[in-house]
Amino acid sequence: MSVDTLPSRPDQIVFSGGGLRCFWQGGFMSVLGRERRVAPSRVCGVSGGALSAAVFLGGRESDLLDRMCEAFARQDRNVDLFDRKSGRITPHQEIYCRVVKDVLDPEAEARVAAGPSLQILIAHPPLDAAPALGGVAMSAAYEAELHVKGSPHFGWAEKMGLTSELVDANEAARQGKLADLVCAAAVIPPVFIPPDWNGRPTIDGGMADQAPMPDPDEGTTLVLLTREYPNVPDAPGRHYVVPRGETPADKIDFTDGDKLMETWNQGERDAEHYLAEVDRQSGATA
Repeated sequence: MSVDTLPSRPDQIVFSGGGLRCFWQGGFMSVLGRERRVAPSRVCGVSGGALSAAVFLGGRESDLLDRMCEAFARQDRNVDLFDRKSGRITPHQEIYCRVVKDVLDPEAEARVAAGPSLQILIAHPPLDAAPALGGVAMSAAYEAELHVKGSPHFGWAEKMGLTSELVDANEAARQGKLADLVCAAAVIPPVFIPPDWNGRPTIDGGMADQAPMPDPDEGTTLVLLTREYPNVPDAPGRHYVVPRGETPADKIDFTDGDKLMETWNQGERDAEHYLAEVDRQSGATA
């Protein structure tokens, strides 16, 4: 493995999806940014990684951790069959979007709008299906391909009619729509109700690709995955990083803030290990 495959100051950063496992990315980037003052030209995010990317560029990483932990402290269950007020059987979408809109305030939006290129991948269910039902079918295709292929990059759902697009999040921030875009990027039916983006129903972009490359795709790229994949591509200039061990946080368990903190701390430790390896390789080739 060459030093080039372990960039400490990458040209591009990709934040993979993974639900609450994405808090590992927050801990990782808090250390990497502090120790190496990372300033990528392009950033791309999908699903929960879209939020990680937005708070990284908006300077709101620790605020997100604090607000989400506070929200989880008031939550003792993930399913409520008797919540007639909201009409939903899970609190996930309401909690997630409330925290996102609180954290990505106008000041954070201004930072994102003026910062490096940020693109967020969103997906759309087939036009001939009801959004929720189409989203469930796409989720099934995604889960099947995940276990068969074992890769962060997918294709089966698209063959069934799923479409996806990279959205200019800098422009969304300038329009005051960054939080709406981030919420639209992380929609897993039937737990979440598909919202519209520019008049089209939207579901989780991770069903199309869990690690989408930015456009243009140039230079060294750091891809922050949130779980192990058996089959990761060997692409020049691209380095995939995964947690060193399973993250404490479950993908969609909204009841345990302590596990969020532990996942964040794991990301910090993994970043320190990563930088130690960068320095070791650098010294070996000096």
